[in-house]
Amino acid sequence: MLLRHARSLLFLPASNPRAIAKARDLPCDMVILDLEDAVPAHAKQAALDGAVEALTQGFGRRLAAVRINAEDTPSHGAEMVAIKGGAAHYVVLPKVESARQVKDVFGVTQKPVIAMIESARGVLAAPAIAAQEGCAGLFMGNNDLRRDLGIPPSADRAGLSHAMQAVVLAARAAGIAVFDGVFNRLDDETGLEIECAQGHALGFDGKTLIHPGQIPVANQIFGPDAQAVADARRLIEAATDGAERFEGRMIETMHVEEARAIVSRAEAVA
Repeated sequence: MLLRHARSLLFLPASNPRAIAKARDLPCDMVILDLEDAVPAHAKQAALDGAVEALTQGFGRRLAAVRINAEDTPSHGAEMVAIKGGAAHYVVLPKVESARQVKDVFGVTQKPVIAMIESARGVLAAPAIAAQEGCAGLFMGNNDLRRDLGIPPSADRAGLSHAMQAVVLAARAAGIAVFDGVFNRLDDETGLEIECAQGHALGFDGKTLIHPGQIPVANQIFGPDAQAVADARRLIEAATDGAERFEGRMIETMHVEEARAIVSRAEAVA
């Protein structure tokens, strides 16, 4: 599976072997073993050891990543060294505010980096971060970004809309994947549906998640439905060359490419 095809990207504490074992049966597209926020300081080394072992066993056809700690933390260097040469597909780097941070982690780990944009500085630097060699994707870190921007926790996402669109623009300009931030209210499925639909409309490829119960909603909203795939297949079959009429509308090469992308995504997550 290509990174841009991932719909559901689930964070799991690397210190929780039971949750890691269960993840091998979940329908998420990516498992992210978290060494940062989900793990207390005294458990960092055990979590790192657990992550390395879990990655060796693999997660089937799912993409696998590790979120390491930020560069100004004591465990950052050891985590990079441990991940180098391991089985992780990606390294998730939190609190990125410069392209240099991505360059450093990629240089040590030799793993593609997914940079988390969690501050005003990060948003403004997103074009340079996305264009840096080794950067494979961007994650929105909306919780920290809210705090940095002074947006109340109770407010909706209107105050984040400019930042989110700026990050999508940076990713698209660099030709890399981009994913919406986590949804915190675990018992609010309607709210999750609304937020996923909003993120999809803004152009995000998928959504980062913090609970297995959120996976079906993300998969449904960010994955093409059967009707969209059927429509795309008909368009591809009917198209010849240049501008032409198709089922009451005008299509051209751009629409054929869109249709092929829909089919490719559907086949990747089937």
